[in-house]
Amino acid sequence: MTAFKELVFSGVQPTGNLHLGNYLGAIKRFVDMQARDAQCLYCVVDMHAITLWQDPAALRGQIREVTAAFLAAGIDPKRSIVFNQSQVPQHAELAWVFNCVARLGWLNRMTQFKDKAGKDRENASIGLYDYPVLMAADILAYRATHVPVGEDQKQHLELTRDIAQKFNNDFSESIAAHGHDEGAGFFPITEPLIGGPAARVMSLRDGTKKMSKSDASDNSRINLTDDADTIAAKVRKAKTDPDALPSEVAGLAGRPEADNLVGIFAALKDVTREDVLRDHGGAQFSAFKGALVELAVETLAPLGAEMKRLVSDPSEIDAILADGAERAEAIAAPTLDAVKDIVGFVRRGPRLRAV
Repeated sequence: MTAFKELVFSGVQPTGNLHLGNYLGAIKRFVDMQARDAQCLYCVVDMHAITLWQDPAALRGQIREVTAAFLAAGIDPKRSIVFNQSQVPQHAELAWVFNCVARLGWLNRMTQFKDKAGKDRENASIGLYDYPVLMAADILAYRATHVPVGEDQKQHLELTRDIAQKFNNDFSESIAAHGHDEGAGFFPITEPLIGGPAARVMSLRDGTKKMSKSDASDNSRINLTDDADTIAAKVRKAKTDPDALPSEVAGLAGRPEADNLVGIFAALKDVTREDVLRDHGGAQFSAFKGALVELAVETLAPLGAEMKRLVSDPSEIDAILADGAERAEAIAAPTLDAVKDIVGFVRRGPRLRAV
């Protein structure tokens, strides 16, 4: 059986106001993935962003801001491939093929569409409904074997696996006839990488709600562009309960704000919750928040400053995105060519230049 070459793909939407949840749940994990012996592709998924209306000028700035966050956090654009989705047309082309593979019933079960569309789902865009199919194309255009995702994207990745499996089954004979059988079909059954001490970062004002840029209270989140004083103030104002920190993780049960702050500390320091409670168990929150302020400012303030520096020079970011798109397309184009052969399309040959 021929194994697929390990390849990691993930992406972040450029919808503005990146915060601590984006950093700990995604971007920091992307940096850590660079240590794997695998090609890593990190995408600014701007085509997903427009499933909800975006101001065009703001969107351009947000694409660059997400790219700046990648770079400031430590993603090396020479070692990894950093690009924005809309520069690689194979994403959209493969999504159409997958639209003809995916089943309507599968999409009807997607809970995130129901949450985002709300009661006015008849006025939601087709793009918002079809979002998971484009996500599958994002991943499988590179035949990615692993995808670091948050819990909220787990259902979408399961759909990616279903699409890959159905494509492999539906076209098994054609896949073999064209010499593309990897021992388990043409597309890998991609594995999600979910976990870490802060896979889901919660609001600083309500430990039962996810940290979100849409929260009316700016004190509910730490924005990646916040300066040191703002970070410190938000941590000190974070909601807690009157009891001291427990010495065991089991003691965090039923204490969402305590659990959230311990998880944030663990993720920033690259340790486990157990490690944090071993060092700080029994402490009052006033003392623990002091330690968390020091750690958060030390980690995040330089990141924010570097983001601002990068954003001030868009040409540097644009050059990195253009180079990344060229390298990404060099991987995606052969995949799409093979898909066209497999499904039975007649492909155009090399273009002839006029003399």
